[in-house]
Amino acid sequence: MGLIQTKGVQYMKRYSSIIHIVAVACACLLFTGCQTGPGAGPIPANAGHLLVSRVANFGSDLSLVLSVDGKDVGSFTEGRNYDGYLSAGQHRITARVDPNRTGARPGRKTLTVQAGQTYSYTAAWSGGNLVLVRNQ
Repeated sequence: MGLIQTKGVQYMKRYSSIIHIVAVACACLLFTGCQTGPGAGPIPANAGHLLVSRVANFGSDLSLVLSVDGKDVGSFTEGRNYDGYLSAGQHRITARVDPNRTGARPGRKTLTVQAGQTYSYTAAWSGGNLVLVRNQ
């Protein structure tokens, strides 16, 4: 009986140590993810800040897909917005809807980014097509 209890105690100590290690690893992953998300960390040098939100009546079953210079930077559902940085210079911003059941044309803007400046737009509907409206 003493041998079984000793193995049980060793097993519980080993199990407890594994649980502790897993908990610490999960906490580290959480904190790392929080520090590297969009808008987190230091502002890149020679960059401007771009914010793009969805208009309130965008549609709950639709996603806003945002592209910068032809590359998709994200797909944003209800309550989600783009918050990122662009290098100084000229960029082409495109907003499109997904799924595009009506053939809506995407909204496009050419933006000349200056370092340290913030550019804020709202993706909105205009005549069944998307437009990017500059926020004041």
